[in-house]
Amino acid sequence: MTASPTILALDTCTEACSAALLVDGHVYAEIADAPREHSQRLLPMVDAVLHRAGIGLDKVDVIAYGRGPGSFTGIRICTSMTQGLALGQELPVIGISTLAAMAQMAISEHGANQVLCAIDARMGEVYWGQYVAVDGIATQVVAEQVSAPDALDLALDTALPIVACGTGFDAYPELLNLGQGLDALPQVKFPDARAMLELAQVGIAAGETTSVDELQPVYLRDTVAWKKLPGRE
Repeated sequence: MTASPTILALDTCTEACSAALLVDGHVYAEIADAPREHSQRLLPMVDAVLHRAGIGLDKVDVIAYGRGPGSFTGIRICTSMTQGLALGQELPVIGISTLAAMAQMAISEHGANQVLCAIDARMGEVYWGQYVAVDGIATQVVAEQVSAPDALDLALDTALPIVACGTGFDAYPELLNLGQGLDALPQVKFPDARAMLELAQVGIAAGETTSVDELQPVYLRDTVAWKKLPGRE
């Protein structure tokens, strides 16, 4: 693997579907708000970013995939497509949190220092996580979890402004009243594969890639198990 790996990032874990490619310092990206079209949209997006970069999948070094939390169906689509693409080229993979990806977008594009991300988990709950910017990278403060909106246990740094990202705040506006009140950042409602590229670079440097056989989605609820493609042990 080169010192600056070529990374393909994929995400379908929420209503948004996105793909992004980092090659030679350039980023190529596609995103669409298409809640029921992920399985039809993702591969054409992958083809589009590869075509714009002028490379084939064989030139990719690592695939970064949205590992969740989010929609169970969306997570399955993302992990299945990652598995199919990675197996064909024997590529390593790295899972990226959808919550961390939203926090990274808030930090990179909107200058946030402290971010609370929440995704509507249905069933009266939200998936949520809290992050701060450390050298420009979203760094977890509170472990990702699923809980009722009135059960969030934050570790707020009152010296820093905190912004709110994600569909959880649309579903439960009362979350904006946590602590001393949060500033909503409506521009960041869903994870974006572009932000996953930044987090993947840090993870790759830290040796966090795995083989595709160790691909690991994160549901946060224990009622769903991942099943590998037939024929894979």
